[in-house]
Amino acid sequence: MDTLRSMHFLVRAIERGSLSAVAREQGTTQPTVSKVLDALERSLGVRLLERSTSGLTPTEQGMRFYERAKIVLEEFENAVAEARGLTETPAGLLRINAPVALGQFRLNRLIQEFLALHPDIDIELILNDRFVDLVEEGVDIALRLGGVLPPQAVARRIATSNRILVAAPDYLKSRGHPRRPADLERHDYIRFAWATAGEAIELHGGNASVTVATSGRYRVNNAIAIRESLAMGSGIGLCPAWLVHDLIESGKLVRVLPKWAATPQELFLLYPSRRYLPLRGKLFMDFISSRLAQLPGFEAPSA
Repeated sequence: MDTLRSMHFLVRAIERGSLSAVAREQGTTQPTVSKVLDALERSLGVRLLERSTSGLTPTEQGMRFYERAKIVLEEFENAVAEARGLTETPAGLLRINAPVALGQFRLNRLIQEFLALHPDIDIELILNDRFVDLVEEGVDIALRLGGVLPPQAVARRIATSNRILVAAPDYLKSRGHPRRPADLERHDYIRFAWATAGEAIELHGGNASVTVATSGRYRVNNAIAIRESLAMGSGIGLCPAWLVHDLIESGKLVRVLPKWAATPQELFLLYPSRRYLPLRGKLFMDFISSRLAQLPGFEAPSA
């Protein structure tokens, strides 16, 4: 029995929650993965996984073995990387997680460029607007826009984006242009449904700061929907510049109260807290870090 291979299959099975997912990731079949894990359980004399129609659940012994096996595999990969002097050809699968709008408007095109540069690397891009558990869902690298960062991950701040007030010209023509922050109270304000600040927004202009109460009939938990609603003339919204830069350039949106803005949005790269990151992961993080900060609406983070 190939012990390292068996340990790797077990670790990924627990992290992915599916034998078929491990099979796809490793380029083999589900029966093969099942046979390897069965052999591992027989050699140890304990059951590591409970299998059901709803997925896989590690036993108590399985979780204990999983935690130790991860350390062993990471040390082995460290030893291999050191022996090769990090000169190996970058290859293998990277599972990337990112917010939907960021993936669609910015990340997708960059990933195509990265794949062209590294023909032996495969990428699985998962787009959703919820905070995923990197280890539990088998994510190698995640991109996060602000918010609370998970304590079990290593975070690298790679860019910031100004958050500005915008609206469609037709909306402002019919409802009037706000001249000061307090005027926003009389306008339809479109906001994220899950925004922790509720109906109030904090704006900064020079050395001044003000909190404004806003109201509106529409709240949505998707940045693409907010972008589209603003372009349709549904109200005023506070958006990161990267999300609406092209609409401002085309004249479909204009800035409202251009001397005022909210605290910039921060963009982070995250990866599971461990000492070893495969070469393919390091290359991707370096590539995305350098390229995203150069795109319209983003700025490199201050030191």
